[in-house]
Amino acid sequence: MNWIKKISILFILFTVFIACNTKNKEDHSVHKAKKSLYYTCSMDPQVKEDKPGKCPICHMELTPMKNDDSAVNEIALSAQQIKLGNITTQTIEETQSSIEQSYTGVLTINQEKIKTISARAMGRIEKLYFKTIGDYINKNEPVYQLYSEDIAIAKQDYFTAYKQLSMPGDFGKNALSMLNAAKQKLLFFGLTNKQIESIKTTNQVSPYTIFYSTYSGTISEIIATEGSYIMEGSGIIKLADLNSLWLETQVNVSYSKSISIGQNAKVTFVDFPEKTINARISFINPEINPDTRLLLIRMEVPNQNLFLKPGMQTIAKVTQPNKKGLFIPTDAVIREEKASYIWVEKSQGLFESLMVETGMETNGMVEIKSEIESTKKVVITGAYSINSEYKFRKGADPMEGMDM
Repeated sequence: MNWIKKISILFILFTVFIACNTKNKEDHSVHKAKKSLYYTCSMDPQVKEDKPGKCPICHMELTPMKNDDSAVNEIALSAQQIKLGNITTQTIEETQSSIEQSYTGVLTINQEKIKTISARAMGRIEKLYFKTIGDYINKNEPVYQLYSEDIAIAKQDYFTAYKQLSMPGDFGKNALSMLNAAKQKLLFFGLTNKQIESIKTTNQVSPYTIFYSTYSGTISEIIATEGSYIMEGSGIIKLADLNSLWLETQVNVSYSKSISIGQNAKVTFVDFPEKTINARISFINPEINPDTRLLLIRMEVPNQNLFLKPGMQTIAKVTQPNKKGLFIPTDAVIREEKASYIWVEKSQGLFESLMVETGMETNGMVEIKSEIESTKKVVITGAYSINSEYKFRKGADPMEGMDM
């Protein structure tokens, strides 16, 4: 009887041991299953929790997700996800073709064609003959009248010397020297030969002098005002030659590498789309604008018959013949603040992000200046779908932690 009891006790103990061991295994498998899941928010994918609940940021219900064991910059997608995301790949190779780039800009006055009419002596502006910006001044037209004591003294010296020419002896000889010296001074002050000759026949020397334009142009700025006193050399009016204008535009630094001084461009105008003019790149600013991070490009545009006006909006098309390079659709490139990258198919259903340097853009294509293996299949559609899925699963940017 005791023997039977012992056997029964051993059997019960064995059964309990087996049951406990099985429970531990089940608990362990459940723990492993739990670890294979995490909970995240569709609006804030950086949130990761090990149990269901609400997002601490937007308070939406967290979504269960399977842990992705792929590398940091990789993501595995199912065939259904690839189809729904319209993800297609293609091997790319260098192509050679003419690339046309378009730049928008504005016509401005050619600063190299601006002339300033300045005062040749100190005095007071008695009269301005032109008072409106945009007026056209012809060469030899009167511009302003100046009251100047310095010029009046020089006129008097010339008049006196002329009257003394008829005197005998040394008086006449000295008068000729004084006359020539006074004439040179009046010429220095800007008087014409005709104005100087008229002094000989005047009854009284006038302190007022009219000054004439020495060139033609359109008034771009009026500096002086009637009644104001000016110093010798002070500007009075600025004249612009509008037969040549500047077209100024700003381009991305990476695009400017393909542009050179002297390169030709075809310019069209928003106001006159049917009109096309050939222009030439004359200046590339060596300094980048610190605010826009863009580079100023300037072109010279001929303006026959003054048909074009400063302020007109333009489109300049610059063509590069026989440009060789790798080009992919612009939507295939993910542009972040510090880097640009593409997605390539590493193996069936496994995609890897690859940082690249981009170049010029044209006709919906962007140049890839980084070297890419010819065997790589580049994602040309659906790149943003892969990117969104990556951020949703891993809660981070594909380039996070990479050297830029």
